[in-house]
Amino acid sequence: MTKTLAVFGYGPGLGAGTARRFGRAGFRVAVVGRDATAADGHVAALAAEGIDAKAFRADVTDAAQLRSAIDRIEAELGVIDVALHSAAADMSIRRPSTLDTEVDALAAPFALKVHSPIALVRALAPAMIARGDGALLFSSGASEHLVQPYLANVGVALGAQRAYLRQLAAELDGTGVYIGLLNIGALIRHSRAQRIIDARPDLIPAGLDLPRIGNDELGEAYWRLYSERADTELDIGFPG
Repeated sequence: MTKTLAVFGYGPGLGAGTARRFGRAGFRVAVVGRDATAADGHVAALAAEGIDAKAFRADVTDAAQLRSAIDRIEAELGVIDVALHSAAADMSIRRPSTLDTEVDALAAPFALKVHSPIALVRALAPAMIARGDGALLFSSGASEHLVQPYLANVGVALGAQRAYLRQLAAELDGTGVYIGLLNIGALIRHSRAQRIIDARPDLIPAGLDLPRIGNDELGEAYWRLYSERADTELDIGFPG
Protein backbone atom coordinates (compact mmCIF):
# COMPACT_ATOMS: atom_id res chain seq x y z
CA MET A 1 0.00 0.00 0.00
CA THR A 2 1.31 3.46 -0.92
CA LYS A 3 2.25 5.58 2.07
CA THR A 4 1.58 9.30 2.41
CA LEU A 5 4.01 12.05 3.41
CA ALA A 6 2.33 15.34 4.34
CA VAL A 7 4.59 18.40 4.31
CA PHE A 8 3.15 21.24 6.37
CA GLY A 9 4.69 24.59 5.43
CA TYR A 10 6.07 23.31 2.12
CA GLY A 11 8.79 25.44 0.56
CA PRO A 12 11.24 25.17 -2.35
CA GLY A 13 14.11 24.26 -0.03
CA LEU A 14 13.47 21.91 2.87
CA GLY A 15 9.99 20.80 1.79
CA ALA A 16 10.94 20.13 -1.81
CA GLY A 17 14.07 18.16 -0.94
CA THR A 18 12.21 15.95 1.51
CA ALA A 19 9.26 15.42 -0.83
CA ARG A 20 11.57 14.33 -3.64
CA ARG A 21 13.47 11.89 -1.40
CA PHE A 22 10.35 10.28 0.03
CA GLY A 23 8.67 10.37 -3.38
CA ARG A 24 11.53 8.37 -4.88
CA ALA A 25 10.87 5.78 -2.17
CA GLY A 26 7.27 5.44 -3.36
CA PHE A 27 5.47 7.88 -1.06
CA ARG A 28 2.67 10.09 -2.33
CA VAL A 29 3.02 13.68 -1.11
CA ALA A 30 0.53 16.15 0.33
CA VAL A 31 1.83 19.69 -0.22
CA VAL A 32 0.42 22.04 2.42
CA GLY A 33 1.01 25.79 2.22
CA ARG A 34 -0.65 29.19 2.61
CA ASP A 35 -0.33 30.12 -1.05
CA ALA A 36 -2.54 27.92 -3.24
CA THR A 37 -0.80 29.01 -6.45
CA ALA A 38 2.63 28.19 -5.05
CA ALA A 39 1.39 24.84 -3.75
CA ASP A 40 0.04 23.96 -7.19
CA GLY A 41 3.42 24.85 -8.68
CA HIS A 42 5.20 22.57 -6.22
CA VAL A 43 2.84 19.73 -7.12
CA ALA A 44 3.54 20.25 -10.82
CA ALA A 45 7.30 20.13 -10.17
CA LEU A 46 6.94 16.87 -8.27
CA ALA A 47 4.69 15.41 -10.95
CA ALA A 48 7.36 16.21 -13.54
CA GLU A 49 9.66 13.88 -11.58
CA GLY A 50 7.04 11.13 -11.50
CA ILE A 51 5.98 11.77 -7.89
CA ASP A 52 2.29 11.54 -7.00
CA ALA A 53 1.38 14.76 -5.17
CA LYS A 54 -1.63 16.91 -4.31
CA ALA A 55 -1.91 20.47 -2.99
CA PHE A 56 -3.81 21.58 0.12
CA ARG A 57 -4.05 25.18 1.27
CA ALA A 58 -3.66 26.01 4.96
CA ASP A 59 -1.85 28.37 7.31
CA VAL A 60 -0.15 25.96 9.70
CA THR A 61 -0.27 28.52 12.53
CA ASP A 62 -4.09 28.45 12.39
CA ALA A 63 -5.22 25.37 14.32
CA ALA A 64 -8.59 25.20 12.57
CA GLN A 65 -7.01 25.40 9.10
CA LEU A 66 -4.42 22.80 10.09
CA ARG A 67 -7.11 20.40 11.31
CA SER A 68 -9.16 20.99 8.15
CA ALA A 69 -6.13 20.29 5.94
CA ILE A 70 -5.45 17.03 7.79
CA ASP A 71 -9.06 15.94 7.36
CA ARG A 72 -8.96 16.72 3.63
CA ILE A 73 -5.64 14.92 3.14
CA GLU A 74 -6.85 11.79 4.89
CA ALA A 75 -10.15 11.85 3.00
CA GLU A 76 -8.38 12.09 -0.36
CA LEU A 77 -5.06 10.30 0.16
CA GLY A 78 -5.63 8.04 3.16
CA VAL A 79 -3.94 8.16 6.54
CA ILE A 80 -0.85 10.32 6.98
CA ASP A 81 2.05 7.96 7.62
CA VAL A 82 4.72 10.66 7.90
CA ALA A 83 4.20 14.35 8.66
CA LEU A 84 6.91 16.96 8.24
CA HIS A 85 6.44 20.35 9.90
CA SER A 86 8.88 22.45 7.87
CA ALA A 87 7.44 25.96 8.18
CA ALA A 88 10.22 28.46 8.91
CA ALA A 89 10.19 31.85 10.59
CA ASP A 90 10.53 34.91 8.36
CA MET A 91 13.50 37.17 9.04
CA SER A 92 11.06 40.05 9.39
CA ILE A 93 9.84 38.76 12.76
CA ARG A 94 13.28 38.56 14.35
CA ARG A 95 14.55 40.75 17.19
CA PRO A 96 18.25 41.62 16.80
CA SER A 97 18.94 41.75 20.54
CA THR A 98 18.08 39.48 23.45
CA LEU A 99 17.93 42.43 25.83
CA ASP A 100 15.47 44.23 23.54
CA THR A 101 13.21 41.20 23.06
CA GLU A 102 9.83 41.98 24.57
CA VAL A 103 7.16 39.41 25.38
CA ASP A 104 5.07 40.35 22.35
CA ALA A 105 8.03 39.53 20.07
CA LEU A 106 7.72 35.87 21.06
CA ALA A 107 4.16 35.53 19.77
CA ALA A 108 4.95 34.87 16.08
CA PRO A 109 7.89 32.44 16.54
CA PHE A 110 6.03 30.54 19.27
CA ALA A 111 2.92 30.27 17.09
CA LEU A 112 5.03 28.81 14.30
CA LYS A 113 7.53 26.60 16.10
CA VAL A 114 5.72 25.59 19.32
CA HIS A 115 1.95 25.99 19.09
CA SER A 116 1.66 24.68 15.52
CA PRO A 117 3.78 21.56 16.18
CA ILE A 118 1.72 20.83 19.29
CA ALA A 119 -1.49 21.13 17.28
CA LEU A 120 -0.07 18.82 14.61
CA VAL A 121 0.96 16.22 17.18
CA ARG A 122 -2.41 16.29 18.91
CA ALA A 123 -4.19 15.88 15.59
CA LEU A 124 -2.07 12.97 14.29
CA ALA A 125 -0.40 11.14 17.17
CA PRO A 126 -3.44 9.36 18.68
CA ALA A 127 -4.28 7.54 15.42
CA MET A 128 -0.60 6.73 14.83
CA ILE A 129 -0.35 5.25 18.34
CA ALA A 130 -3.47 3.19 17.70
CA ARG A 131 -1.93 1.87 14.45
CA GLY A 132 1.43 1.30 16.14
CA ASP A 133 3.27 3.16 13.39
CA GLY A 134 3.94 6.67 12.14
CA ALA A 135 6.50 9.45 12.11
CA LEU A 136 6.33 13.13 13.02
CA LEU A 137 9.29 15.16 11.74
CA PHE A 138 10.24 18.74 12.61
CA SER A 139 12.85 21.35 11.73
CA SER A 140 14.98 23.69 13.80
CA GLY A 141 17.74 26.20 13.12
CA ALA A 142 21.11 27.32 14.38
CA SER A 143 19.84 29.95 16.82
CA GLU A 144 18.85 27.28 19.36
CA HIS A 145 22.24 25.54 19.28
CA LEU A 146 24.54 28.55 18.87
CA VAL A 147 24.57 31.88 20.68
CA GLN A 148 23.01 34.19 18.09
CA PRO A 149 21.45 37.22 19.77
CA TYR A 150 20.54 38.67 16.36
CA LEU A 151 17.87 35.93 16.23
CA ALA A 152 16.94 36.28 19.89
CA ASN A 153 13.21 35.63 19.88
CA VAL A 154 13.43 32.85 17.28
CA GLY A 155 16.09 31.06 19.33
CA VAL A 156 13.88 31.12 22.42
CA ALA A 157 11.01 29.54 20.47
CA LEU A 158 13.27 26.88 18.97
CA GLY A 159 14.53 26.02 22.45
CA ALA A 160 10.96 25.50 23.61
CA GLN A 161 10.18 23.38 20.55
CA ARG A 162 13.21 21.18 21.18
CA ALA A 163 12.24 20.64 24.83
CA TYR A 164 8.69 19.69 23.83
CA LEU A 165 9.83 17.23 21.17
CA ARG A 166 12.44 15.56 23.37
CA GLN A 167 9.83 15.04 26.08
CA LEU A 168 7.35 13.77 23.51
CA ALA A 169 9.87 11.32 22.06
CA ALA A 170 10.52 9.87 25.51
CA GLU A 171 6.81 9.52 26.17
CA LEU A 172 6.12 7.79 22.85
CA ASP A 173 9.05 5.40 23.09
CA GLY A 174 7.78 1.87 22.42
CA THR A 175 4.54 2.96 20.74
CA GLY A 176 5.84 2.64 17.17
CA VAL A 177 5.52 6.41 16.64
CA TYR A 178 8.80 8.16 15.85
CA ILE A 179 9.61 11.79 16.64
CA GLY A 180 12.48 13.33 14.65
CA LEU A 181 14.05 16.79 14.78
CA LEU A 182 16.52 18.04 12.18
CA ASN A 183 18.70 20.86 13.51
CA ILE A 184 19.90 22.87 10.50
CA GLY A 185 23.01 24.99 11.02
CA ALA A 186 23.23 26.42 7.50
CA LEU A 187 21.23 28.65 5.19
CA ILE A 188 19.02 26.56 2.92
CA ARG A 189 19.54 27.20 -0.78
CA HIS A 190 16.40 28.29 -2.66
CA SER A 191 14.69 29.18 0.63
CA ARG A 192 13.01 32.49 1.31
CA ALA A 193 15.55 33.16 4.07
CA GLN A 194 18.39 32.87 1.58
CA ARG A 195 16.72 35.31 -0.81
CA ILE A 196 16.12 37.81 1.98
CA ILE A 197 19.67 37.64 3.34
CA ASP A 198 21.21 37.80 -0.13
CA ALA A 199 19.19 40.96 -0.77
CA ARG A 200 19.75 42.39 2.72
CA PRO A 201 23.14 41.24 4.04
CA ASP A 202 22.90 43.92 6.71
CA LEU A 203 20.36 41.72 8.52
CA ILE A 204 23.13 39.51 9.88
CA PRO A 205 26.10 40.62 12.01
CA ALA A 206 29.17 41.87 10.14
CA GLY A 207 31.74 39.11 9.62
CA LEU A 208 29.29 36.26 10.11
CA ASP A 209 29.66 33.71 7.31
CA LEU A 210 26.54 31.59 6.87
CA PRO A 211 27.25 28.24 5.18
CA ARG A 212 24.77 27.02 2.55
CA ILE A 213 23.12 23.64 2.27
CA GLY A 214 21.11 22.08 -0.56
CA ASN A 215 17.60 20.75 -0.30
CA ASP A 216 18.65 17.29 -1.50
CA GLU A 217 21.03 17.01 1.47
CA LEU A 218 18.19 17.90 3.80
CA GLY A 219 15.90 15.35 2.17
CA GLU A 220 18.51 12.65 2.70
CA ALA A 221 18.87 13.71 6.34
CA TYR A 222 15.15 13.37 6.94
CA TRP A 223 15.12 10.00 5.19
CA ARG A 224 17.93 8.88 7.50
CA LEU A 225 16.00 10.00 10.58
CA TYR A 226 12.84 8.27 9.38
CA SER A 227 14.37 5.03 8.13
CA GLU A 228 16.93 4.47 10.89
CA ARG A 229 14.98 5.90 13.86
CA ALA A 230 18.18 5.66 15.89
CA ASP A 231 18.06 9.12 17.44
CA THR A 232 15.49 11.82 18.03
CA GLU A 233 17.78 14.56 16.71
CA LEU A 234 20.21 15.00 13.86
CA ASP A 235 22.48 18.02 13.35
CA ILE A 236 23.40 19.08 9.82
CA GLY A 237 25.26 22.04 8.31
CA PHE A 238 26.89 23.28 11.52
CA PRO A 239 30.48 24.57 11.29
CA GLY A 240 33.21 22.30 12.59
